[in-house]
Amino acid sequence: MIDMSPNLVLVVTIGVLFAAGVYLLLERSLSRVLIGVILVGNGANLLFLVAGGAAGRPPIVGSGQGPMSDPLPQAMVLTAIVITLGMTAFLLALAYRSWQLNRHDEVQDDVEDRRIARLAGRDERATTDSDTEGFGESLDDEAAEARDEADRGSA
Repeated sequence: MIDMSPNLVLVVTIGVLFAAGVYLLLERSLSRVLIGVILVGNGANLLFLVAGGAAGRPPIVGSGQGPMSDPLPQAMVLTAIVITLGMTAFLLALAYRSWQLNRHDEVQDDVEDRRIARLAGRDERATTDSDTEGFGESLDDEAAEARDEADRGSA
């Protein structure tokens, strides 16, 4: 019988990688976000390998006795490596451009975000919706009217 229980050290390592990665992803500095993406990517790779189970013989049919290893976790790890590499390259380009323009890699607040936050503080709407305003009907009234029309059409 094959022992399918994961190694506790690997499980704790996965948890630490994900926790540190998510913490760094929430920072405003692009270099810290970059390190967070790398940590989360490595945690995902380790999670795929641990979830794949115990190692077995190569997954080639007819090449010996005993249980074969599952090739799917290895394919998932390769995919995660490529995704992490792409995200790393993208964030490096963003951080480099930010450094060129501003001499720092802090993500600034958007002007539109500040305007919407100011309006929300005064409890005002940022936009008007011409479809739902001015008719005096609530959404419940419109839904009931639509149901009545549907019932009449099916009868």
